[in-house]
Amino acid sequence: MSDPLFHEPEKTHYTYADYLAWETDKRYELMDGVAYMMASPSVIHQRLCRELLRQFSNFLLGKPCEVFAAPLDVRLFPRKDRTDDTVLQPDLLVVCNKTRLSKGSCDGAPDMVIEIVSPSNTVQELLRKFNYYLDAGVREYWVVNPDTQTVQVHVLENGHFVSTIYQRDSVIPVSILSGLGIDPIWG
Repeated sequence: MSDPLFHEPEKTHYTYADYLAWETDKRYELMDGVAYMMASPSVIHQRLCRELLRQFSNFLLGKPCEVFAAPLDVRLFPRKDRTDDTVLQPDLLVVCNKTRLSKGSCDGAPDMVIEIVSPSNTVQELLRKFNYYLDAGVREYWVVNPDTQTVQVHVLENGHFVSTIYQRDSVIPVSILSGLGIDPIWG
């Protein structure tokens, strides 16, 4: 993710309503009212995303949960008047509560979020997202790192994330989807 991008020099705090009004082919995320332009994903990022999406999609066929890939706006703390100021676009998300899906966004915490780390991601950004997902009640949050070929899995238990790191060649159990193990297939 790049530095904050300000569309209107006189404005320093944006809402979801502002975000929807931007006519652009660029992708953005809002974090506490600050707009960040997202970099294009790399080839390895795309391969990992495609493979994870395939494995989740195959498992979820005929089941009540759905998997979605970016871009899809995730409004963790939605307000009806669209004044919420945090809108993320995780690489993948699983939603089991269909009432959270509106025409153009996931309104509330997805059950699971997967972020694939890119060179443009910063430690501060990942920490902020960790806290957003924790505060919103995301039940499972994965951080996939193509460079180290590791997956950090954070599972919500009693209001805190319990974390485990999986190395290359691990089949990763999905705690929210009993019976599913994911092999990232690093490429």
